Amino acid sequence: MKKCGLIIIFLVVAIAASVNTSSAQCSICTKTAGQLGEKPARGLNTGIMYLMLTPFAIAGYIGYKWWQGEKENH
Repeated sequence: MKKCGLIIIFLVVAIAASVNTSSAQCSICTKTAGQLGEKPARGLNTGIMYLMLTPFAIAGYIGYKWWQGEKENH
């Protein structure tokens, strides 16, 4: 179980680290980021990406557990 958890954590961190070049800002966030400057805007964008990844990580974990349970029943 610990090995599986470590793999999932590693994958989430690897995906989160690779999305820095993505642009995840809505129009309101873009206006705000434009007023903040480049470095704070980059931090805001990274925060938005992390918030986006959280529901996907939770859904993936639940799906994996469900798949494991179904696998044991057959």
